Amino acid sequence: MLRLSKLTDYATVILSFMARDKAQVRAAMEIAATTGIALPTVSKILKLLVNANVLISTRGAKGGYALARTPEEISVATVISALEGPIALTECSISHQGCEQASGCDIHGNWSLINQTIHNALESVTLADLTRPAVVPEEVFIPVASLYR
Repeated sequence: MLRLSKLTDYATVILSFMARDKAQVRAAMEIAATTGIALPTVSKILKLLVNANVLISTRGAKGGYALARTPEEISVATVISALEGPIALTECSISHQGCEQASGCDIHGNWSLINQTIHNALESVTLADLTRPAVVPEEVFIPVASLYR
C-alpha cells in the first residue's frame, strides 16, 4: 500500500489553511491553534517547507510564514517531495544502486513508467485544487465486460 507520512498529511492541512488567504503572513502559533496540530510539529513542517521553497519566512514582530508562490503554482508532488524526498514506488525508481537485482532486472523500465505516471498525476493536482470543495460522484459505473479482460 502506498502511504504518506503524518507530516505530509499535516503539511497539506497547513498549506490548505494558508492558501485560503494567500497574501496573509501567518505565525506558527496561529497555524497550530487554527489547524489543531501541535506547535513543535507545525514548526518542523514549516522549516521543511521553507527549505523546499514552498514557503517564505519573515523575521520580526510582524513576521511569520507565507506561500512562496500562488496556490495554483504549488503541486501536491512538490509538497510530498519536500517532506518525503523524491517520489518513488521502488528503490530502482530513483537509482539502481540500492537494488541487488538491478543487473538481471527486466522490469526496471516498467517501474519507471509507473512511477512517472504517478508523479505526473501528483504534479497535476495543486494546492488550489485541495482548497476547493470535493466533488464526489454518487455512483461509479464500471462496464462488466471490462472486468473480464
